[in-house]
Amino acid sequence: MVSSFVTRLGLWASGLILILSFLKLISLLLRRQRLARAMDNFPGPPTHWLFGHALEIQQTGSLDKVVSWAHQFPYAHQLWLGQFVGFLNIYEPEYAKAVYSRGDPKASDVYDFFLQWIGKGLLVLEGPKWFQHRKLLTPGFHYDVLKPYVAVFAESANAMLDKWEEKARKEKSFDIFCDVGHMALDTLMKCTFGKGDKGLGQRDSNYYLAVSDLTLLMQQRLESFQYHNDFIYWLTPHGRRFLRACQVAHEHTDQVIRERKAALQDEKEQKKIQNRRHLDFLDILLGAQDGDGIKLSDTDLRAEVDTFMFEGHDTTTSGISWFLYCMAKYPEHQRLCREEIREILGDQNSIQWDDLSKMTYLTMCIKESFRLYPPVPQVYRQLSKPVAFVDGRSLPAGSLISLHIYALHRNSAVWPDPEVFDPLRFSPENASGRHPYAFMPFSAGPRNCIGQQFAMNEMKVVTALCLLRFEYSLDPSRLPIKIPQLILRSKNELVHSLKKHWMTTYLLQETSFNFCNWQAL
Repeated sequence: MVSSFVTRLGLWASGLILILSFLKLISLLLRRQRLARAMDNFPGPPTHWLFGHALEIQQTGSLDKVVSWAHQFPYAHQLWLGQFVGFLNIYEPEYAKAVYSRGDPKASDVYDFFLQWIGKGLLVLEGPKWFQHRKLLTPGFHYDVLKPYVAVFAESANAMLDKWEEKARKEKSFDIFCDVGHMALDTLMKCTFGKGDKGLGQRDSNYYLAVSDLTLLMQQRLESFQYHNDFIYWLTPHGRRFLRACQVAHEHTDQVIRERKAALQDEKEQKKIQNRRHLDFLDILLGAQDGDGIKLSDTDLRAEVDTFMFEGHDTTTSGISWFLYCMAKYPEHQRLCREEIREILGDQNSIQWDDLSKMTYLTMCIKESFRLYPPVPQVYRQLSKPVAFVDGRSLPAGSLISLHIYALHRNSAVWPDPEVFDPLRFSPENASGRHPYAFMPFSAGPRNCIGQQFAMNEMKVVTALCLLRFEYSLDPSRLPIKIPQLILRSKNELVHSLKKHWMTTYLLQETSFNFCNWQAL
């Protein structure tokens, strides 16, 4: 009797699963039909019957493959990740302006993967709540707040350079990406939570490891299509590891928020915070309120802190690492940058806020490295309303857009000799007539990167100190291989040979934090 009941129950369950699977398949097919019909007027490269363009995108050299497609299909082309997710891939300034001058939300097909870790912060929010958060967070990036961070950037950079001195004595050449990543994470810990090197405890070290682990796992998930389904992913060892790392990161952020809120209730602690050399990002968030006196909830606070840690960590790592690659590859520009920095600093033994605006040649070189090696090579949107393009073609609401920043920055119709490293492209006279949507390392429009000034300041301080301390050259036997994984990385390593510069002038800093090798995670 019981056995018969269990059998019938199993049959009912199997039948229900089959029906639900059939309905899901119908839904996917209808969605594919809708997306394909919307892009009828946009031809594209041939697709695989199952994977679409995914296999070609995963292969080495995929970035330059898209550049070749851009030559073949001016303005835009279809891009299919599998058979059910199709984007219009754009790489032309007027097309970029048509979409990115608006406030369309991020494409959930990509950015929903981020929710488990960073929650609903600025990166994924849309509508009135996005506008409210953007308004509340903007004062946190005012130059008065950013000014004291110059010393923080220098402190973390000098700690990294001290390690490089030790490594350079033992090894002819070595990978710099992991060290730059740790330095960027160290800087963010100080700027976000107010942590100093001597104040880092075991909990903070665990947070370091968790953020590094989450970044790596997120990259692996995006490039592995079998992990795109939540149900399947959470059952895998990678999925469970991701959830454990999320828990560590969330517990750390929640505890810091609780402790800071409690401290703000104590007058003595309030005075200590006010007397610190700089306000950290958490201070700004806790004090933020709109015109009606509404503050961010604890959930919102955690989401924005975690978003800031995620967005400010890997992107800066990529930007600094590829800039140093450009300097090693083009020694004449490395020399000119170093001479400019020396002239600006004179007898100073540290970089000051006012020095940053004088670094004109260094800034042009940073921008040219961003053009050739954008930290985020591709971003995605979903149209909230129809869009009409400059050539008369259009897309309906609901369509998915991929802005391929790497291909946009190498568009030969906009950038003459696009493969040539030429910082003078960004001189005032050459940049003045350029299309405002031709150069988008920080995106553009109302949803551009809120932290771009923070990032540029960090780039200038860190790269200036790097160039003052060492001369950089490439190891011809270990050249990097570009791959897009959330950010622009190297498939192998970003290996440099370092030689201490004979006219080095820098301020030595005391350091005492542990180094973690990302690639061992």
